[in-house]
Amino acid sequence: MPLTPEVLTAQGEVAAWLESLDVSFAADEELWFSIDGIESPRQIGSDASGGAFVLLPSQHVLYVSSDGRAGIIAESFEAFIQLVVARPYWLDILKFSAGGDLQQMRRAADALEATLEDEDDVNEAREEIRGRLGLPEANDPVGALYEAVAASDAIVRATDGSPFTTLFNRFTIDNNPMLRNAAA
Repeated sequence: MPLTPEVLTAQGEVAAWLESLDVSFAADEELWFSIDGIESPRQIGSDASGGAFVLLPSQHVLYVSSDGRAGIIAESFEAFIQLVVARPYWLDILKFSAGGDLQQMRRAADALEATLEDEDDVNEAREEIRGRLGLPEANDPVGALYEAVAASDAIVRATDGSPFTTLFNRFTIDNNPMLRNAAA
């Protein structure tokens, strides 16, 4: 059986473990954005920063940040869960992507993994989620994230009609002393 939001939320303990990785599958809220060509977007979750996860009719997962950035982050719901489990700091990988440079994203992922404060908690959550869902480990979560965002063609608009920008940000880990030192 394919992994769907309904299958996941039926397993309350798994949903609780995902909340420890900053993904909540709370009930749909009123949307504060629109997506060109999609009549009724289906919000499937959110994160602590106010961003929304949307399951598109194509089954891609779209992330809409509260600061005006948006893009497809996974080719399917299962790929989305694999990403969150493998790289719970996926949004920071995009922040330090140097405008969409895969090598910079890989550097950021390595540095972010090295600086995990609750590494034991994160590893426990990873093991629990994978075990309970029978979820294989993602082969290349950073590469898959890059591919999804780079190919993203969803146009998300704020309530005033202005389009959101890409999830790729211009920073590198060299702009952050803590991450720069972790990568050294």
